[in-house]
Amino acid sequence: MKKLLNDPADVVVEALAGMAAAHPGQLRVDLDHKLVLRADAPVSGKVALVSGGGSGHEPLHGGFVGRGMLSAACAGEVFTSPVPDQILAATTAVDGGAGVLHVVKNYTGDVMNFEMAAELAGESGIQVEAVVTDDDVAVQDSLYTAGRRGVGVTVLLEKIVGAAAEEGQDLASCAALARRVNEQGRSMGIALTSCTVPAAGKPTFELADDEMEIGIGIHGEPGRSTEKLAPARDIAARLVEPVVSDLSLERGEQVIAFVNGMGGTPLLELYLMYGEVQRLLDDAGITVARSLVGNYITSLEMAGCSVTLLRADEEMTRLWDAPVDTPGLRWGG
Repeated sequence: MKKLLNDPADVVVEALAGMAAAHPGQLRVDLDHKLVLRADAPVSGKVALVSGGGSGHEPLHGGFVGRGMLSAACAGEVFTSPVPDQILAATTAVDGGAGVLHVVKNYTGDVMNFEMAAELAGESGIQVEAVVTDDDVAVQDSLYTAGRRGVGVTVLLEKIVGAAAEEGQDLASCAALARRVNEQGRSMGIALTSCTVPAAGKPTFELADDEMEIGIGIHGEPGRSTEKLAPARDIAARLVEPVVSDLSLERGEQVIAFVNGMGGTPLLELYLMYGEVQRLLDDAGITVARSLVGNYITSLEMAGCSVTLLRADEEMTRLWDAPVDTPGLRWGG
C-alpha cells in the first residue's frame, strides 16, 4: 500500500486538521466529534443542512460545507457511518432556530444513526427533517443498503437545497425540495480498479487488467456485472441508458448532467466521458441545462466514474446557479 499517511488509525483526524488549516476563514473543525462546520454557524433564522457519512469520499461531505451548501458535515471513519453523538453534536452546533435538514445517503448505518440523532435533537427542542438519497439504479439492494444506494444526486441536492436555505426558505420547503431532487435524479457508476482502505492495506476487490465493474458502489460494492473493458463511447451508453430509462426522460426535457470521478481518473478522461454522455443525450433530444464534471463523490483512489442526471425544472436551475462558496464547489458572487 502506497499512501500519504502517518498512522492509518489517525488518517481522518489528521485530514480534518489539515482541512481546518487550509480554510480558516471558511470552516471550523471540531476534532473531538470529527465535524466540519461553517465558520459563521449557527446562522440565526436560517435552515441548517447537516450531512455526513464515511470518510474516503472527499470532497463529499466536508468539502461542501460553506455558504450556499451545508452547515455541517460529520466524518465517520473510512467507509464507516458517523455515530449518533457526532450527528447530534453537529445538529446542535448549527441550529439557528429555523430547524435542521439532515441529508442522508441510503446506507443502513447512516440511516439508523441519523434517525437516532434526530430523535435526540427533537427531545431537546430542535426541529429536524430528513431526506434519504437513493438514486443508484445499478442494484435494488446491496451489501450496505436495503433499497437503492445514495450516490451522485447527493451532491446536486446539497447544492440546490443549500441555495434554497441560503435565500430563506423554511424547513418544510427545503425538505420538500430535497425530496423532489432525489425523486428526479438517478445515477450509475463504473469501476476500472478497486480502492484500498488504509486500515485494510489491500484492495477491496479484484479486477483483471482488461476488466471493468458495471454498477459499482462508492465503497467498492459489486454492481451488475464484471465485463471486459470497452471503449468510452460504449461505457457511456451503459451508464446513460439505464438512467434515462429509469427516469422516463423524454425528448424535449432538460437535465443537469453530472459526470463524477471516483478519485483515480484524470480530468482528461472525465471530460472525454462527458462528451460521450452529452452526445447520447443530444441524440435522444434531451437538453443539458447545466453540467458538472470532476471528482466530487469519490471512493479513495478508485479509477472509474459515475453519471448522474437530474430532471431540471426552473426552480432547480435557478438554485443551481445561485452563489456557492465551499472548498469543493465555488461560483457566483
